[in-house]
Amino acid sequence: MLNECKVRSQEAPDERWMEEALRLARLAEVAGEVPVGAVVVCHGRIVGRGWNQVISTTDPCAHAEVQALRDAGRELGNYRLNGCELFVTLEPCAMCAGAIIHSRIERLVFGARDPKAGAVGSVMEVINHPSLNHCMKVAEGVLAGRCMEMLQAFFRERRAQLKE
Repeated sequence: MLNECKVRSQEAPDERWMEEALRLARLAEVAGEVPVGAVVVCHGRIVGRGWNQVISTTDPCAHAEVQALRDAGRELGNYRLNGCELFVTLEPCAMCAGAIIHSRIERLVFGARDPKAGAVGSVMEVINHPSLNHCMKVAEGVLAGRCMEMLQAFFRERRAQLKE
């Protein structure tokens, strides 16, 4: 059964913002981080950017989504991001899903599903859980192939390096 908050559609503007998230994911990759990128968009303008930085910052919470939410909060002067959309290349984990809920993001758009840690239905359902008081629209699969290929290539290369 599809949660009434979920919207499974893909719109051309979504691709524009996901392209920026992919660009940020490449920054993470170049730094040796898992290539995940995220942008927060408010009224057609990017107000927050983030990419995975857990290794470089020695901060287990420095996931792309959290970094983008923090950046948007600073830009807008409020931790509540009402009316904003979050675009991320990978389905958020439980930690990020909690942060997204607390920020009151209006709409979440992600590229690839995460079958090992996804909290938007792949492993668990944190976003739009029926016990929560915040409901957001969700769209998935935007540029999913490119998002997934970037992650798969990263881990293929990692495994090859470990064999050397």
